[in-house]
Amino acid sequence: MINWEDRYRSGDTPWDKGAAHPALASLSPLPVPAGHILVPGCGLGYDVIALAAMPGVTRVVGVDVADSAVEAATLKVAALPQAQIEKADLMALPSAHRRAYDLVWEHTCFCAIDPSLRNAYVNAVADALKPGGHLLAVFFLTPWDSPEENATLGPPHGCPAEELDRRFAPRFEIIKTWEVPATYPGREKREQLRLLRKA
Repeated sequence: MINWEDRYRSGDTPWDKGAAHPALASLSPLPVPAGHILVPGCGLGYDVIALAAMPGVTRVVGVDVADSAVEAATLKVAALPQAQIEKADLMALPSAHRRAYDLVWEHTCFCAIDPSLRNAYVNAVADALKPGGHLLAVFFLTPWDSPEENATLGPPHGCPAEELDRRFAPRFEIIKTWEVPATYPGREKREQLRLLRKA
């Protein structure tokens, strides 16, 4: 199991691009009502900040397991009353988070977890959402250059669209899938945006 705190302390954080995912700019306003938003694996909080600035958003909670990330992100959002950061594991969220959110924003958490935890991820997100709530996600389909690498290397762990369909089907219905309109250099054509609704 990866020690994410050690990665932050050593500066070995290639996922940290110093800014929110570029797709967020094209998603403002968000495609669904999203008063309360959860951002799992929020890292240093850039996506939390971008989401908190969007119209119709009343509260954004970012959670992460690494103390250093939580401390840094907390400082970044200190001036934003509608944003907060908590140290928490998505797979073991405190009960106060259950059925608490209108939207979950996924960017780097799903591709970072061990693939054996993917079903647990689906259930954790569904449990955090209110009935009829939505998951809006950037999924990293092919972070590596070959099918063999995408199946064996990581994190980031690749996940083909067909597997996403299968894993999320028990708890969610797909509302829309589309190509990511903007992303970080080097990720072009490797990601997919999905909007899903809790069944």
